[in-house]
Parts: sequence; structure tokens; C-alpha cells
Amino acid sequence: MPHLFRTVLLSTSLALTATGAAWAVDPVKRHSSNAVWFENWSGLSNATLIVVTPDGARTEIQAPSGTPVYKLDPTKAVDGVYDFELRAATKKTVKVDNTINQGRGDAERSSTAVPYVVNGSFTVERGMIVIPEEIKEEGS
Repeated sequence: MPHLFRTVLLSTSLALTATGAAWAVDPVKRHSSNAVWFENWSGLSNATLIVVTPDGARTEIQAPSGTPVYKLDPTKAVDGVYDFELRAATKKTVKVDNTINQGRGDAERSSTAVPYVVNGSFTVERGMIVIPEEIKEEGS
């Protein structure tokens, strides 16, 4: 019986550790009425946040360290759904199987950083970032 208990305890610990490792690199989108940013940023760097407005205007924000922040200009804001893509480098690397001599000499690397990429959207109504479920018509 003690062996079974230890096996269950070890399995649970490993599962939680693996889940915790996955959570460590999953930023969470946050927003205020005029900005979008990400929390839980550990292990990521060299981020680029690309935001495309409903009328097709594209904004690119780069942050070598820390989270990029998209700030909505309420005087120029277009109501509708804004799409975004967040790209960042993780600390994890993978081996490059087929390296090509590109004249880098000693700077040539045999591994590359694994990218983190996430896509999503947010909604702007009346010049403010909102959660669609919270939009209510007057008098209802």
C-alpha cells in the first residue's frame, strides 16, 4: 500500500510540475479602457505585438524585454474588432538539423530559440476597449 501511495504522489507531482512549466510561458491578455498588455511574462523576450484595426491600419510595437503595450488613441479609434498577434522568443532552444554556412564564422549557431506566438482579438466600442458581453443598450 505505501508503494501505491508513493506512485500516486509522484505521478501527481510530475503532472503538476509539467503543467506549471506550461503555465510559466503563457502570457495572459489584460486590458483597460485604452490599453492592451500581457501578464505572466516570465521566460519571454524580444516581443512584437502587431495590432490590426477594423479599417486595416497596422501597428507594430516591439519590446526587447517586458511586455509590449498597445495604447488606443480614443480620438482616432475605430469601433469594431481589433485583431492582434503576439510573437516573442522563449528561453527554450532547439537544435538546427541542417545548418548552412552563411558566412557567420564563430557566430554561427547550431540551435535557435523556440518562438511563442499567440493570436487574438479585442473589441472597441465608443472609443474604448470593452468586453462584448458588457455592452448594453441604453434603456434595456
